[in-house]
Amino acid sequence: MKRTLGFFGAGKMAEGIVQAVAAAGAFAMKDVVMAENFPPRAKEMAKLYGVKTTPEAVAVVKEAPVIFLAVRPQDVAALAAQVKPLLTAKTLLVSIVAGKSLATLRRMFGAKVRLVRVMPNLALRAKEGMCAICPARNAKKSDVKLVSDILGAAGQTAVLQEKHFDAVTALSGSGPAFFAYMEEAMAEGGVKLGLKPAVARQLAEQTMLGTAAYLRQSGADLGAFIAGVATKGGTTAAGMDVMRASDFKDVVAATLEAAAARSAELGK
Repeated sequence: MKRTLGFFGAGKMAEGIVQAVAAAGAFAMKDVVMAENFPPRAKEMAKLYGVKTTPEAVAVVKEAPVIFLAVRPQDVAALAAQVKPLLTAKTLLVSIVAGKSLATLRRMFGAKVRLVRVMPNLALRAKEGMCAICPARNAKKSDVKLVSDILGAAGQTAVLQEKHFDAVTALSGSGPAFFAYMEEAMAEGGVKLGLKPAVARQLAEQTMLGTAAYLRQSGADLGAFIAGVATKGGTTAAGMDVMRASDFKDVVAATLEAAAARSAELGK
């Protein structure tokens, strides 16, 4: 029996999931159908991945029992009004929409559809994504496994309670931008020290990548790792003295709090 995977939306995050689907091998690309009403983008996705595209969301519902909801938060209500009459208990809707709770999705799309909420990040596109997964009560264990298998092909997954999703949105959903901002700051600091911009970026990026890889592989305690690098009287210690004397950690915490608060607002 042919299985079809659907998408409402074909943006960058949806593209990352399509790449994960291809890597997982759960669905053939010819059996993926995406609703996208911007013709150039639809044509691009069809050309790049061999997926089918349509401007009509209703067409996706008629063809696919598993659908990723990947539109902007402000577009969800209008989409739901179109497709709700066609959704049944045989439909699995996987939402990656920031801030939209399972309860909100249930009100919009109806009580019959099986729901799984996911908070992914753009690192999916580099096969290093972080996706938090929360199934609704009517979701099956097989639904969670399918979603985990697909997204796990492009990074890591964690099944969490929904009460943690605003924090997840702030930390890993919005986190890539915050992380890139830190890289930008380090690269700009390197330029001020006389390095060429391209070299400064390379040094900053590879240092961050390598450090993250080492910490994951070793499981080292973060505090102990910092202390081990920042030997007394050394260059790292001199830099750490400046960081510790600043309000750096307070700024990071406030940044996450603002993102989490906005996530909560979007869910209302």
